[in-house]
Amino acid sequence: MTDQQHASNFTFLVGKRIESVRYMTEQECKGMGWYKRPLVIRFTDGSFLLSQKDDEGNDGGAMYYQDDAQDNVIYTL
Repeated sequence: MTDQQHASNFTFLVGKRIESVRYMTEQECKGMGWYKRPLVIRFTDGSFLLSQKDDEGNDGGAMYYQDDAQDNVIYTL
């Protein structure tokens, strides 16, 4: 499969609107067996996005953001 074919699996993200951003609570992380608290991006339709350490969901992970004016690492706590 090409990169474009893989990317087409995630077109459901296009057009979503962000309602809120917050870090996972310590209680939520404990329930997942995680030690790191990633940022949770919640959308207006009730869905959410968060980063994981790996495909198996073994811990929270950092995300990288870049636009024309800046780049940032969205770090875990």
